[in-house]
Amino acid sequence: MKHLKCAALAAAVLLAHSASAQTCAVSGPGMNYPVTRTVDQTDDYHGVKVADPYRWLEDANSDETHAWVEAQNKLTQGYLSQIPGRDAIKSRLTKLWNFERFSVPFKEGGRYFYSRNDGLQNQSVLYTMKTLADVPRMLLDPNTLAADGTVALAGLAVSPNGRYLAYSTAASGSDWNEIKVRDIDSGKDIEDRIQWVKFSNTAWLHDGSGFFYSRYDEPKEATKLADVNYFQKLYFHKIGTPQSADTLVYDRPDHKDWGFGAEVTEDGRFLIISASQGTENKNRVYYKDLSRRDAKVVPLLEDFDASYNFIGNDGMVFWFRTERDAPRGRIISIDTRKPGVLNWKQIVPESSNTMVSASIVNNQLLVDYLSDAHSLVKVYDLKGKPLHDLELPGLGSAGGFGGKRNDTETFYSYTSFTTPTTIYRYDLKANKSSVYRQAKVDFDPAAFETRQEFFTSRDGTRVPMFIVSKKGLKLDGSNPTYLYGYGGFNISLTPSFSVANLAWLEMGGVYVMANLRGGGEYGESWHAAGTKLQKQNVFDDFIGAAEWLIAHKVTSPAKLSIGGGSNGGLLVGAAMTQRPELFAAAIPQVGVLDMLRFHKFTIGWAWTSDYGSSDNADEFKALVKYSPLHNLKKGTCYPATMITTADHDDRVVPAHSFKFAATAQADQAGGAPILIRIDSKAGHGAGKPTTKQIEEVADRWGFLSRALKMDGATETVKAAGQQ
Repeated sequence: MKHLKCAALAAAVLLAHSASAQTCAVSGPGMNYPVTRTVDQTDDYHGVKVADPYRWLEDANSDETHAWVEAQNKLTQGYLSQIPGRDAIKSRLTKLWNFERFSVPFKEGGRYFYSRNDGLQNQSVLYTMKTLADVPRMLLDPNTLAADGTVALAGLAVSPNGRYLAYSTAASGSDWNEIKVRDIDSGKDIEDRIQWVKFSNTAWLHDGSGFFYSRYDEPKEATKLADVNYFQKLYFHKIGTPQSADTLVYDRPDHKDWGFGAEVTEDGRFLIISASQGTENKNRVYYKDLSRRDAKVVPLLEDFDASYNFIGNDGMVFWFRTERDAPRGRIISIDTRKPGVLNWKQIVPESSNTMVSASIVNNQLLVDYLSDAHSLVKVYDLKGKPLHDLELPGLGSAGGFGGKRNDTETFYSYTSFTTPTTIYRYDLKANKSSVYRQAKVDFDPAAFETRQEFFTSRDGTRVPMFIVSKKGLKLDGSNPTYLYGYGGFNISLTPSFSVANLAWLEMGGVYVMANLRGGGEYGESWHAAGTKLQKQNVFDDFIGAAEWLIAHKVTSPAKLSIGGGSNGGLLVGAAMTQRPELFAAAIPQVGVLDMLRFHKFTIGWAWTSDYGSSDNADEFKALVKYSPLHNLKKGTCYPATMITTADHDDRVVPAHSFKFAATAQADQAGGAPILIRIDSKAGHGAGKPTTKQIEEVADRWGFLSRALKMDGATETVKAAGQQ
C-alpha cells in the first residue's frame, strides 16, 4: 500500500510540468521572457522523483545567474516604466512618507533614548536626553554609515550605568550584524568590534564592564549569504579587549540547532539564558549566578514543552509568561530553590484573550493581550489581582510598556489602520495616559473606515479579517482589493498604520488583512492548527477570505489581488497555484517557495518546526502537495504576478524566487505577465532605506493598478496630493 501511494504521488508530481491542468478561458499576447536554461536535475524523495530544472539558479554568485538577474530586471523595469500613473503614485507616496515619526522612548542609566525620523531620512536617528524637558542630543545617525542608507541600526543596548551604548549594524539588509560600542558622553566609538553576530540581543553587566551576546563561527566569505547557520554560541565580551579574548559562556556542541538569548536580571545578580530550537514556540531556560565567580550554568526548565518568557525576579524567585497548560498564556512564579512543577505558583491565570507580553513597572504587572486581533491592556498587582484596564483610543495595536520595577512612568505606542503611530506617556500612580509624540500625516482619517468581519473557513473554523476602505464603499463587486496575510510562526497580524496602504486606499483600493491560522492571534492552539501536516489550513483560510469578499460583493476575481512576504510569500504562492482563477494579481514577496529545499540554506532549517521537512516521508507528502514551486502547471492561466526578492536576502535566499519565476514564466498559458523584481543592496526587509521602500511600493501599486484595470486611479492620487 505504501508503495502504491508513493507511485501515485510520483505521477502527480511529474504531471505538474507536463499535462495541461487548466485551459485559459482568454489568452493574450505573451511576454518576451528571458531564456532560462534548464538542467537534468532530479532528486529522489522517499521513492518519489522530483525534477529541479533550474537548480543552477541557486548559485547566486555565478556569472550566468548575474546575467539572468540583469535580464529579468530589465524586463520588469521596462514593463513598470510604461504604467500610466506610476510616477504620480511615487510622488504621492513621497509626500505621504514625509512626516516626523518617533519610536517609544526608554530609560536606562539616568537617560532617555528614542529614535526619530524627520520624514524622508533613509534611517531613523538615535537621540538621548536626561530629562523629558531637555533638548535632545543626537547620539547615533546611521545615515552617516553609508551614503545610500543601506547600513541600518539592527539593535542597541545601553549599559545600566549609562556610560556605553552597544549597537549592532546590518549592511545591505543582511542578517549578519556587527556590534560596536559608543561612549555616550563623548558620542564617539571606542575600539571594540564584535563580528559574525546573527539573531542575538546584547545584555550588559550592571557595572558596564562588558556584555553577553550570541554569534556563529566565521563563515566563508564567498558563501556567507547562503551557507547554513548552525552551532550558535553565547559569549561574554569585556570592554577594552579584542573579540578573540571573549569568554565562551554557554554552547551545546551536541545540539547544532540550538540558539541562545541572554538577559541580566534587573538586580544584576542573574544571567538568564533562553535556549531555542529553530522557530518552535518553545524554549529551555538556564541561569547563572553572576555574584559568584565560579558559578555554573544551572538548568531550570529543560523539558522543551512550552514557551517561557522571563519577566522579572524577587531574588531566587523568577517570574515567567508561559503557555504551559495555558495555550493563550498565563504568568507563573518559580522558586529556583524548589523548582519542581508542583511548587510553581500561578500569578495571572489564562483568560479568553491571548496574552502577548508582560512587564513589571511601578511594582505592577502590565499585561498586553489580544482580543480578536486587537490590543487590550490590563494592569494587575504583583499577586495577580486585577486593578484596571488601560483605556486605548480604539480598535488598534499597543506596544511598549518597558521600564524598571520602581519606575512610576512608562511609554507605549498606539496605532490603527487610520491612526498614525502615537506615543503616550503613562503615569502609573495617577493611572493616566498623555500624548507624548503624535505624528501628523497629510490625510483625512475621517474619510476612511475599518470594520472587522468573521468568515467560515473550509473546515468550519471562524476566522477574522479587517477591511479598510474609503467610507461609503459600494458593494457591487467592482472594488480593486488587496488581500494580505501571513499565517505562520505564531506571529500575530494586528491593526497598524502604513502610508503605503494609505496610498492604496486613496487610489480607490480596499485593503484587507486576514488573521489566519498559523499566527498567534488566538494562542498556541491557533498557531499549531496551521503547522506541518495542518499547513493547508492556512491556505484554506486565505482562500476562504477571498471567497467571502467575492460573495459579499466587496470585490470580484477580476478585481482581487493578494500579497504577503516571507511566510506570507509562501501563502501567496500556494493560493495562486491552488486557485489561480480566484485572483487577478499576486505579489509574493521574499517568499519561501521551494518547500523541499528551504532547510538547506542559512537559517531555513529552523523553520521545520512550522513546515516539517522533506527529509521526513510523511511531511514530504504534505509539503509537495502545496509547495508553490512544485505545483505550477503548464497550460495554466495564472494571475498577473510580480515576485519580489533581493540580492542580500540571507533569510529566505533569492533562489526561491528565482526558480519560481523561471518556472511560472515557462508554464504561463495566458497573457498576464509573470515578472520578478530583484532589488540590489537589500535583504529580507529589515532596515531597508526609505528611498528603496518608496520605490518598491510605487512599483507594487503601479503593477496592481494595471492588472486590476484601475481606471481613474492616477487622477485620484493626483487629487489627493493637491489637497
